[in-house]
Amino acid sequence: MKHWIWRLALLLLISFLAGCAGERAFREGKSLLAEGRTEEGLTQLEIAVKEDPNSIEFRTQLYRQRQLHIQKLLTQGDNARNSGHFVEAESWYLQALKFEDGNTRATNGLQAIEGGRRRAAMLTKAENLFKSGDLAAAEKLASGILGEDPANLGAREIKRKIDEKTWQDSNPSSGLSSGFKKPITIEFRDVNLKTIFEVISRTAGINFVFDKDVKPDLKATIMVRNSSVEDVINMLLVTNQLQKSVLNNNTILIYPHTPAKVKDYQELVVKGFYLTNADPKQMMSEIKTVLKTRDISIDESLNMLVMRDTPNVIRLAEKLVALHDRAEPEVVLEVEILEVKRSKLTELGMQWPNKFTVVAPPLSTTTATAFGNITNSTLNGGQLTVDNLRHLNGAQIGIPNPVLNLRGEDSDTNLLANPRIRVRNREKAKIHIGDRVPVITTTATANVGVAESVTYLDVGLKLEVEPRIYLDNDVAMKVNLEVSNIVQQIKSSTGTLTYQLGTRNASTTLRLKDGETQALAGLINDEDRASANKVPGLGDIPVLGHLFSSRLNSGSKTEIVLLITPRIVKNLIQPDAAAIEFTSGTETFVGAPPLAIRPVDAFSVLPGQRPAAQPQLIQRSETAPVPQSISAPPALEPQPSSTAIPPSETTSPATELMPVPAAEGKFRED
Repeated sequence: MKHWIWRLALLLLISFLAGCAGERAFREGKSLLAEGRTEEGLTQLEIAVKEDPNSIEFRTQLYRQRQLHIQKLLTQGDNARNSGHFVEAESWYLQALKFEDGNTRATNGLQAIEGGRRRAAMLTKAENLFKSGDLAAAEKLASGILGEDPANLGAREIKRKIDEKTWQDSNPSSGLSSGFKKPITIEFRDVNLKTIFEVISRTAGINFVFDKDVKPDLKATIMVRNSSVEDVINMLLVTNQLQKSVLNNNTILIYPHTPAKVKDYQELVVKGFYLTNADPKQMMSEIKTVLKTRDISIDESLNMLVMRDTPNVIRLAEKLVALHDRAEPEVVLEVEILEVKRSKLTELGMQWPNKFTVVAPPLSTTTATAFGNITNSTLNGGQLTVDNLRHLNGAQIGIPNPVLNLRGEDSDTNLLANPRIRVRNREKAKIHIGDRVPVITTTATANVGVAESVTYLDVGLKLEVEPRIYLDNDVAMKVNLEVSNIVQQIKSSTGTLTYQLGTRNASTTLRLKDGETQALAGLINDEDRASANKVPGLGDIPVLGHLFSSRLNSGSKTEIVLLITPRIVKNLIQPDAAAIEFTSGTETFVGAPPLAIRPVDAFSVLPGQRPAAQPQLIQRSETAPVPQSISAPPALEPQPSSTAIPPSETTSPATELMPVPAAEGKFRED
């Protein structure tokens, strides 16, 4: 028995010592947290919990402080990642994982850092491509970055520069090599189309692959001077009902412009748009209306739009989404509502008694009005009779004492409300300052009984404002102001309590500049009252009548003043001209490059090329030699029917064009 007692005592002692150690560690942990030494404080709290695992206070404090610290680390990591400081952000996320292994937000942040580094490398490459003049490749990279991170400022800037450059040059890039940009002068009359393409192939180093259904007897007439090879090719294709598909940077597939061939060769792309601000249903309707696309769907839960179309249409959809997916303007309304109430009361004069009392013996008392107006009444069963009046004495008549009124009151009340509310464009902002008064309604139903319901009536100051923000930083507002108060309570015959309300309303529409203050005043309630209590006849005597009367004059004046000031915190930034106006192709081919023959400066230097010598016109002739200073295309050899024409490896300056039967033409490479 003694051994059990000793063991129990030892356990109690150990528990006591453990509790003291846990309490000491808990206090030390709280002190370290207050000093800002968060990690050391959390370590002490963990020791406290380990020493006393049954303490709810210790565990709650540890969990709360740990979560606050993890939240702080994650916020710092997010801020560093959004600023592009990936090394710093990675350290914050790793610290958060030390306190909570497998934290989803920290893990996602580390994955986002890897994506951010990859996008940063893509952005650098896109900038280099833009500087080198390869707009198509730069735009493709920028679009890929924005597809992953729509808020990437660097990619947005690259896209803006590309759009501006394209709009200024009016020459969208086709993704082909610089050979397509070479200036060329070409003149052919009624020449076989494949022959013209063969000449261009050998001159510009471009491969052409023809579909088997391209008619071999197609002939064309073209006379252009000082234009790019790309424009010449596009013009030949369009005028002969042909289409092209770019296979690589110097190879083009040519096929007939028929619905079947278009379906076979025209490439389709699937693109998903994660919308930040735009409504997906409205965006889908916009794309269907403008771009005539059919393969499009939305995911409302993700606020995402998915479409399938040609790359050109996808590029147009990107521009439309960029135009619409913009944050709504917001404005802060600074409202000052001032209620000024002034009242004045004056009561002056002698208030004489207007009645006397007659006591009837022994149990009757009758009250009569002044000057003998007597009404029969009973008191304790007694009754006043004529015989009682004959024996009246002074002890039975009571007259109240006169009262001298000397009273004056002045009051001045100011009620001020100064709310600030932030509201989106074309959304209503409501302010209510006052009370909600309960109103009980009783409903009686036959064979059921009586039921009561409670509704609430808003009493006080109510303000509704609906702003509309314009691009010139003007704010138009619809303002509804109502000020109400309870005048009196009214009780119905059934006992239901209702209220009589006094109200003042104002409704207006105004337009203010950003920061401009407008005052709405004039809601005035002015009330003057005058009353007199006087002895009939004597109180009407001039001057002396004041000795026999008491006059009460009161006046009150209430005014409501509303001051409202809009301050725009976020407005819609109007896009550049290149973003709001761009080519959209033709009715048949949405998104196709513009069909144009643009003059090219023959002496301009393309990237990576040397300045060219002054061009000279080469006349096609069977005997006239070609000038030695100009490189001319090699002689054309009869070609078998084939689907591909390879470019010439070398060019001889002493060759000349072979004559084309039943045709006349001349050609020059500038």
